Amino acid sequence: MNYYISDLHLFHDNSIRFDNRPFENLEDMHETIRTNWNNKITNGDTVYILGDISFRGKNENLIAYIATLKGHKILVRGNHDDVSDYRYRQLFEEVCDYKEIHDSVDGKNYDLVLCHYPIFSWKKMGKGTILFYGHTHNSEEDNYYQRCLADMIHNDCRHVYKTEVKAINVGCMKAWINYEPKSLKEIMENYG
Repeated sequence: MNYYISDLHLFHDNSIRFDNRPFENLEDMHETIRTNWNNKITNGDTVYILGDISFRGKNENLIAYIATLKGHKILVRGNHDDVSDYRYRQLFEEVCDYKEIHDSVDGKNYDLVLCHYPIFSWKKMGKGTILFYGHTHNSEEDNYYQRCLADMIHNDCRHVYKTEVKAINVGCMKAWINYEPKSLKEIMENYG
């Protein structure tokens, strides 16, 4: 099964404060995320991490921590991801900046575009392809981005075709993610 999450910001001292995360300290956040992750994910699952897994990838504690997380991990790099340490990079089956995949829910197939950043135009955006992104956390920037997408439909933009355009922020702090990787089905059922 495939799962999705972004913006964990592990070992990032300011992460609790700038998101108003419900944790006493980093250790509490790290333990909650690891417990949620490993109680749900099996070693046969694939977890797409859409960037900012940490502040940087050269921390010995980070390398040890990521090694404890189950599943096949694919990192779609964000602005805080440094994978120059070979030991850290080896923890991921793939590291990329953008990815197009297919997933399904109850027998219905979906095309997904995975990117750390919210983008305004993606392949087949007006024909049902869903964008999963992160980066903007719980911010006015994210609200503005979602309003812009809605305006694209209203203003009959060229690649929208007057259909629903769906871009979903899979940041760990979002209510529909709640600090654990989520499947496409879980996201579709709880988004909003």
